[in-house]
Amino acid sequence: MGDTTRRRTVLAAGAATLAGAALTACGGDGGSPAPDASGAQGAPPAGDPAAGGPGAGEGGTLARTSDIPVGGGKVFKDRKVVVTQPTAGQFKAFSATCTHQGCSVASVSDGNIVCPCHQSLFKVSDGSVAGGPATRPLAPARITVDGDSISLA
Repeated sequence: MGDTTRRRTVLAAGAATLAGAALTACGGDGGSPAPDASGAQGAPPAGDPAAGGPGAGEGGTLARTSDIPVGGGKVFKDRKVVVTQPTAGQFKAFSATCTHQGCSVASVSDGNIVCPCHQSLFKVSDGSVAGGPATRPLAPARITVDGDSISLA
Protein backbone atom coordinates (compact mmCIF):
# COMPACT_ATOMS: atom_id res chain seq x y z
CA MET A 1 0.00 0.00 0.00
CA GLY A 2 1.45 3.38 -0.98
CA ASP A 3 1.78 6.43 1.27
CA THR A 4 -1.09 8.21 -0.54
CA THR A 5 -3.45 5.26 -0.04
CA ARG A 6 -2.54 4.97 3.67
CA ARG A 7 -3.05 8.70 4.13
CA ARG A 8 -6.49 8.54 2.48
CA THR A 9 -7.48 5.57 4.66
CA VAL A 10 -6.45 7.39 7.83
CA LEU A 11 -8.28 10.57 6.76
CA ALA A 12 -11.43 8.63 5.86
CA ALA A 13 -11.41 6.81 9.22
CA GLY A 14 -10.93 10.10 11.07
CA ALA A 15 -13.78 11.75 9.16
CA ALA A 16 -16.09 8.81 9.93
CA THR A 17 -15.21 9.02 13.63
CA LEU A 18 -15.92 12.78 13.72
CA ALA A 19 -19.21 12.35 11.85
CA GLY A 20 -20.31 9.69 14.33
CA ALA A 21 -19.39 11.89 17.28
CA ALA A 22 -21.29 14.83 15.79
CA LEU A 23 -24.41 12.73 15.24
CA THR A 24 -24.23 11.40 18.78
CA ALA A 25 -23.88 14.92 20.20
CA CYS A 26 -26.86 16.23 18.24
CA GLY A 27 -29.06 13.28 19.15
CA GLY A 28 -32.10 12.28 17.16
CA ASP A 29 -35.08 14.48 16.63
CA GLY A 30 -35.37 15.44 20.30
CA GLY A 31 -37.35 12.40 21.39
CA SER A 32 -40.27 14.43 22.68
CA PRO A 33 -43.31 12.40 23.60
CA ALA A 34 -46.00 12.12 20.93
CA PRO A 35 -49.28 13.93 21.40
CA ASP A 36 -52.00 11.87 23.09
CA ALA A 37 -55.50 11.34 21.69
CA SER A 38 -56.53 14.84 22.80
CA GLY A 39 -53.67 16.36 20.82
CA ALA A 40 -51.90 17.45 24.02
CA GLN A 41 -48.18 16.92 24.31
CA GLY A 42 -47.23 14.17 26.76
CA ALA A 43 -45.35 14.97 29.95
CA PRO A 44 -41.55 14.72 29.95
CA PRO A 45 -40.26 11.28 30.89
CA ALA A 46 -39.75 10.43 34.56
CA GLY A 47 -36.23 11.27 35.65
CA ASP A 48 -36.09 14.23 33.25
CA PRO A 49 -35.03 17.30 35.25
CA ALA A 50 -37.70 19.32 33.42
CA ALA A 51 -40.30 16.89 34.77
CA GLY A 52 -39.21 17.49 38.34
CA GLY A 53 -37.87 13.95 38.60
CA PRO A 54 -34.51 12.82 39.98
CA GLY A 55 -31.82 15.36 39.25
CA ALA A 56 -34.27 18.25 39.13
CA GLY A 57 -33.31 19.54 42.57
CA GLU A 58 -36.84 19.31 43.91
CA GLY A 59 -37.77 21.66 46.70
CA GLY A 60 -35.35 24.42 45.79
CA THR A 61 -36.33 27.77 44.38
CA LEU A 62 -35.58 27.99 40.68
CA ALA A 63 -36.18 31.73 40.33
CA ARG A 64 -38.07 34.71 41.67
CA THR A 65 -41.05 35.89 39.66
CA SER A 66 -39.24 39.20 39.20
CA ASP A 67 -36.39 37.33 37.41
CA ILE A 68 -38.71 36.42 34.53
CA PRO A 69 -39.57 39.36 32.24
CA VAL A 70 -43.13 39.78 30.96
CA GLY A 71 -43.23 38.60 27.34
CA GLY A 72 -39.88 36.88 27.81
CA GLY A 73 -38.22 34.23 29.88
CA LYS A 74 -35.05 32.77 31.26
CA VAL A 75 -33.16 29.56 30.45
CA PHE A 76 -31.90 27.50 33.40
CA LYS A 77 -29.25 25.45 31.63
CA ASP A 78 -28.25 23.42 34.71
CA ARG A 79 -31.90 22.41 35.26
CA LYS A 80 -32.61 21.92 31.52
CA VAL A 81 -35.71 24.09 31.71
CA VAL A 82 -36.84 27.46 30.40
CA VAL A 83 -39.39 29.53 32.34
CA THR A 84 -41.44 32.18 30.56
CA GLN A 85 -43.98 34.84 31.51
CA PRO A 86 -46.15 35.35 28.40
CA THR A 87 -48.42 37.86 30.18
CA ALA A 88 -48.10 39.51 33.58
CA GLY A 89 -48.51 36.89 36.32
CA GLN A 90 -48.75 33.89 33.94
CA PHE A 91 -45.73 31.58 34.19
CA LYS A 92 -44.97 28.64 31.89
CA ALA A 93 -42.09 26.19 31.75
CA PHE A 94 -40.72 24.00 28.99
CA SER A 95 -37.88 21.58 28.45
CA ALA A 96 -34.76 23.44 27.32
CA THR A 97 -33.99 20.63 24.84
CA CYS A 98 -34.76 21.62 21.25
CA THR A 99 -37.00 19.14 19.45
CA HIS A 100 -35.01 19.46 16.22
CA GLN A 101 -31.73 17.76 17.16
CA GLY A 102 -31.53 17.88 20.94
CA CYS A 103 -29.42 21.01 21.40
CA SER A 104 -30.05 23.21 24.43
CA VAL A 105 -32.00 26.38 23.85
CA ALA A 106 -29.91 29.33 24.92
CA SER A 107 -31.98 32.48 25.14
CA VAL A 108 -35.37 34.15 25.03
CA SER A 109 -35.77 37.10 22.70
CA ASP A 110 -38.68 38.95 21.05
CA GLY A 111 -41.28 36.56 22.50
CA ASN A 112 -39.41 33.46 21.32
CA ILE A 113 -37.24 30.80 22.91
CA VAL A 114 -34.16 30.51 20.68
CA CYS A 115 -32.08 27.43 19.87
CA PRO A 116 -28.60 28.54 18.75
CA CYS A 117 -27.75 25.35 16.83
CA HIS A 118 -30.07 25.83 13.86
CA GLN A 119 -32.10 28.90 14.90
CA SER A 120 -35.35 27.11 15.73
CA LEU A 121 -37.79 29.43 17.52
CA PHE A 122 -40.50 28.49 20.02
CA LYS A 123 -43.27 30.75 21.35
CA VAL A 124 -42.98 31.78 25.01
CA SER A 125 -46.76 31.39 25.37
CA ASP A 126 -47.01 27.66 24.67
CA GLY A 127 -43.66 26.30 23.41
CA SER A 128 -45.05 25.84 19.89
CA VAL A 129 -42.77 26.24 16.89
CA ALA A 130 -42.49 29.84 15.68
CA GLY A 131 -39.73 29.07 13.16
CA GLY A 132 -38.02 25.89 11.94
CA PRO A 133 -36.23 23.68 11.29
CA ALA A 134 -37.93 22.21 14.41
CA THR A 135 -41.41 20.89 13.65
CA ARG A 136 -42.55 19.89 17.16
CA PRO A 137 -43.13 22.08 20.23
CA LEU A 138 -40.96 22.07 23.34
CA ALA A 139 -42.17 19.61 25.95
CA PRO A 140 -43.96 21.28 28.87
CA ALA A 141 -42.35 21.19 32.31
CA ARG A 142 -44.15 21.48 35.64
CA ILE A 143 -43.49 24.40 37.94
CA THR A 144 -45.15 25.84 41.01
CA VAL A 145 -45.41 29.52 41.84
CA ASP A 146 -45.70 30.28 45.54
CA GLY A 147 -45.69 34.00 46.28
CA ASP A 148 -42.67 35.30 44.41
CA SER A 149 -40.88 31.93 44.20
CA ILE A 150 -40.87 29.63 41.18
CA SER A 151 -39.88 25.98 41.74
CA LEU A 152 -39.86 22.86 39.64
CA ALA A 153 -42.85 20.73 40.67
